[in-house]
Amino acid sequence: MPKSLQYVRHPLGPKSLRRTLVVYLMIACMLPLVLVGIVTYTSIYDMLTNKIKSGISASLKQEAGALENLISNLDFASKQFALDDQLAGEVSAFLQETQVYKKSEIMTRISQKMNLVNFTNPYLGLTAYVMPEAEDPILFANLSVTPEFDLASFRSFAKYNGASYNGPHRTMYNYGANIVFSSLRPVRIEGDRKIYVYLESNYNLFRKILNPESYGVEVSHLLINEQGEVAYVENDEAPIPTSQPSWRDASMLHEEYKGYHMFRYKSEQGWELITAVQKSTFNSELRLWFTKMVLLAFAMLVFAGLIAMLIWRKVYRPLRKVNAEIVRMAENRMAPVAFTRIEEFDLLLVNFQEMKTKVNDLIDAAERNEQQRSQLEIEKLLSQINPHFLHNTLNSVQWLARMNGQKEIDKLVTLLVKVLHYNLGKQSLIVTLREELEALHHYMELQRVRYDYEFDFIVETDETLLDAAIPRFLLQPLVENAIYHGGSEQTGRVAVTIRGIGRDRMEVVVRDNGSGMTEEETKRLLKDDPKEARRGLGIGLSYVSRLLERYYGGDATLTIKSRPGAGTQVIIALPARGKEHLE
Repeated sequence: MPKSLQYVRHPLGPKSLRRTLVVYLMIACMLPLVLVGIVTYTSIYDMLTNKIKSGISASLKQEAGALENLISNLDFASKQFALDDQLAGEVSAFLQETQVYKKSEIMTRISQKMNLVNFTNPYLGLTAYVMPEAEDPILFANLSVTPEFDLASFRSFAKYNGASYNGPHRTMYNYGANIVFSSLRPVRIEGDRKIYVYLESNYNLFRKILNPESYGVEVSHLLINEQGEVAYVENDEAPIPTSQPSWRDASMLHEEYKGYHMFRYKSEQGWELITAVQKSTFNSELRLWFTKMVLLAFAMLVFAGLIAMLIWRKVYRPLRKVNAEIVRMAENRMAPVAFTRIEEFDLLLVNFQEMKTKVNDLIDAAERNEQQRSQLEIEKLLSQINPHFLHNTLNSVQWLARMNGQKEIDKLVTLLVKVLHYNLGKQSLIVTLREELEALHHYMELQRVRYDYEFDFIVETDETLLDAAIPRFLLQPLVENAIYHGGSEQTGRVAVTIRGIGRDRMEVVVRDNGSGMTEEETKRLLKDDPKEARRGLGIGLSYVSRLLERYYGGDATLTIKSRPGAGTQVIIALPARGKEHLE
């Protein structure tokens, strides 16, 4: 099988069109989605992160503001109980009075005023006047106080405006278990006794202030007192970052710590409120968005696969028809093709039909050529016999001339035999310049005898170029043209000059001293003219031009320079090469 017709298998094996189509469609569907996802993720990540941070910070500030208001309200109410002259005076009078009846009246007035203050301050819970040195420290209270009441057990939360604030701690109400804040402020009375007013926040106020549901995500609260100690932890699993140096910096309001996002609010009252959010919770919206993107990508892949299968079905059926037409050509090459009604495939089948027509024409031409083969073989045999017969006849004439002492005839026949042997023999189409010049001398000697030595023939050759290879019969048409056009009233002269040009080129110049010719005549010389073919051996300059194009392409040039009355020059410039480059 010729190399051009061999089927070369790809080293990785054949590729499936269906698989390639599915892959390309999936890439086409997924690539925009991935690019949009990347761009969207960066934008959404910043947006959602800032949104969550802003939401948590806003809720944290709202809670801290409510807590500050709580302490401020306790501060205001405690001042009413401790610094108001009427209440403080009543308490002082109660402590100094010895009569039970009058003590009872003072106690009643104090209780009424305490109830009035509590009524006007709904955020207050348990209210009591406390004398720590007494056997029963509770002097007055609006609610029942637990027997375990002990001021020394309270942990200070903050000191603000002359009062001490404690908590969060369990209420001292005997029948309650809520978490409250409390304040303790000295009462201004006469004498050396130390009396304090003890106030608690409303029983459910603290729970309302620290409400995790207001954040929209699961959070944990930490309260840090003014000494930097943890006063309250809502979730024991949440880390306590107070030991970190960074939390000592008041400008650090957000930090990631042990899998949590920590948000801090530092109050001017001296305490801190921290909200801790797990990273998994913090990124829940991002995970939800990512899950939706994954589902969308999966849906796109399924969609791309379905579209690919639909396209494949649309392509596969016409492909089968095209394949069937190719197979049918081997069985019935004259049958016309059947079209698929799909424009692109029908165009392919039209070209295939044209190819079938050309193939049928070629097959018919091959059959005709086979029929003419025997005739061509006979003509070829005759073309080989005729020159052989001509050589034998000329040799007979030559021997007869020698036997009869006809030296001129013997010389003429000898030259003719050499010329015919070179021109009609079986030599290679590529010869050396030496061989071409030798045959040219024989030819020119014949022409000089023919024209009774009316012209001179001169050859000047660079000896280094004699072994250069040229096509056979390259010089003879040039010289024949010079003899034909170089005739004049004076003695004719034909000169052949061969010289080297540069390192690997040579130039052949054939000159005559004839009457010259016009530009139109020089152009006609390069054409196939039947009149020109009848001269000499019938080889014109058009043959030389085709010979140069065949063996040298654009590397060789043929130029004719002539004008009336000034002779003619035919110049050939060509590469100086060896036989191995031309054969």
